[in-house]
Amino acid sequence: MAISMYQASVPTFIRMLNNLTGVLAKGASHAEARKIDPAVLVNSRLFPDMFPLTRQVQIATDNAKGGAARLAGLEPPKYEDNESSFPELIARIDKTVAYLKTFKPEQIDGSEERTITLKLGKETLTFQGMPYLLNLVLPNIYFHSVTAYNILRHNGVDVGKKDYLGKP
Repeated sequence: MAISMYQASVPTFIRMLNNLTGVLAKGASHAEARKIDPAVLVNSRLFPDMFPLTRQVQIATDNAKGGAARLAGLEPPKYEDNESSFPELIARIDKTVAYLKTFKPEQIDGSEERTITLKLGKETLTFQGMPYLLNLVLPNIYFHSVTAYNILRHNGVDVGKKDYLGKP
């Protein structure tokens, strides 16, 4: 049996974002228990030239909402990118998951060859739907989610592989 574009995208996006919410919740609890200013964690980065935790979450959610919208032939909603706390980051994920839940399989199935054009800075990239999903959207969601996880893990938050992967 073949996997559909919808099955490979929306449920996977939702799962990863929900797992990211759990990781962030553990980060918030860690800060509270250790009497650490939560701003220290949400502004942490793994290396000086990498984005901080807040931006990692923003990019993961942008890829999820943008990926689903573009595969469905829609313009993705724009978010302000002004989150500065764990509750605000979790609310952003919740808003993204709610948006993703509005998609129906028939909106995305059959998008394997849909032309998708992205303007990234001064560069314009063009993809067909399946390579867009498999080679850009999914890797970006995983990369930015695991980087957020790694930032918190590096700062002593008790998270493990099960938190990142979620329940099977």
